[in-house]
Amino acid sequence: MNNSSPNEFEEGRVLLINKPLEWTSFDAVRKIRNTIRIKKVGHAGTLDPLATGLLIICTGKFTKKINEYMAKEKEYTGTITLGAITPTYDLESEPADIKPTDTITDSQIQEATKNFLGPILQVPPAHSAIKVDGKRVYELARKGKEVKLDPRPVTISEFEITSIKMPVVSFRVVCSTGTYIRSLANDFGRVLGCGGYLSSLCRTRIGEHRLDQAMSMDEFISQFKK
Repeated sequence: MNNSSPNEFEEGRVLLINKPLEWTSFDAVRKIRNTIRIKKVGHAGTLDPLATGLLIICTGKFTKKINEYMAKEKEYTGTITLGAITPTYDLESEPADIKPTDTITDSQIQEATKNFLGPILQVPPAHSAIKVDGKRVYELARKGKEVKLDPRPVTISEFEITSIKMPVVSFRVVCSTGTYIRSLANDFGRVLGCGGYLSSLCRTRIGEHRLDQAMSMDEFISQFKK
């Protein structure tokens, strides 16, 4: 049994968790809250349910550090599937507007990354947790209401194509906080003229904290079992 006490978590801990596929970030927070039995638990940056990877969770007095961690640079790996788009820009919704990709070359794919390097303006997905008039835009989008979101400044310092197995393109991205990789996938497909959506995503780094330092949810919970 782990010797950690609720007191220790109240004083403040930073937990590096590898978020499981299909869990929301809040699912992870709730599981940890129930395990360590304190109320003050929060995460430093949402990962979508279909994304895996590094989730920083702060407990107790360290929840004051959440904004500090959220502001740090992020690194992701994942795949973009070309030749279709989805309303959510990922596999939360069905691919549509299917287009051929057989004329797109590897060099065009590599060249397209240059459109996104450096400071850019990015429009967030309509299916996101951003609030407009006090309501989450994904709730409005699900009701079929059109929401106009303004572009936001983000910085993409690295955008590397790591493999191409058409129609799937693997990538690695280093970016500022506030960057939506789903929007990047959608915009990348638009630049290539065939559409694209995010088909997998893993967050591998937040600031100096790396995924290989993280524990699984099962590993964390098993520490508290007799």
